[in-house]
Amino acid sequence: MTSASLDFERAGTRLTAYAERALFWPRGRCLLLADLHLGKGEVLRRAGIPVPRGGTAHDLARLSALIEHCRPAQLWVLGDLLHGPVPPQSDWLLQWLEWRERHGEVAVHVVRGNHDRALDDRQLAIESHTEGHLLEPFVLTHHATETLQGHVLCGHLHPVCRLPALRQRWPAFHLAPGQTVLPAFSAFTGGSAFQPAAGEQALLCVQGHVVRVVG
Repeated sequence: MTSASLDFERAGTRLTAYAERALFWPRGRCLLLADLHLGKGEVLRRAGIPVPRGGTAHDLARLSALIEHCRPAQLWVLGDLLHGPVPPQSDWLLQWLEWRERHGEVAVHVVRGNHDRALDDRQLAIESHTEGHLLEPFVLTHHATETLQGHVLCGHLHPVCRLPALRQRWPAFHLAPGQTVLPAFSAFTGGSAFQPAAGEQALLCVQGHVVRVVG
């Protein structure tokens, strides 16, 4: 097992939240995550911002461990698989293609996000979809939205939440009526702070554990 997990129910079906910032839907054999932001470090370095290397390798290793544990048939990325352009010989692209070859048994689907303008299905060995893709009983989007079609699973906001009486914030799943917002899977991202309102919950990813906070 890669890390601690917590089971909960959405739209009448069981989901498992992993401390590695991903969801598994056992009935659909789907692993879901958001905001991988491949190549972010390279984009920043090209802009003259000194950031450490190795972020993509670290994130893909975490993802491999989840796939080996969950054995999904499908991986769904809820937007922002990429962070920017896709130079053909970039280190992160070669790492991604090697990762895809190693996990060729898993179909990778991407709901296009605001950073995915350079997304090329054939180049990246994926299948992309527009926002609002129906995977009953869920509607898969990147941006948070309201719909009557089903329960929304989305990303984009990079939610972070703190434990009561503590100042530090942790990546968290935001469980609101009709909608579940996933934390950014990439370890190299900022966050949007929230605290669960009445009727909401937060599942915090705290040092290999999943901690529930109820509004």
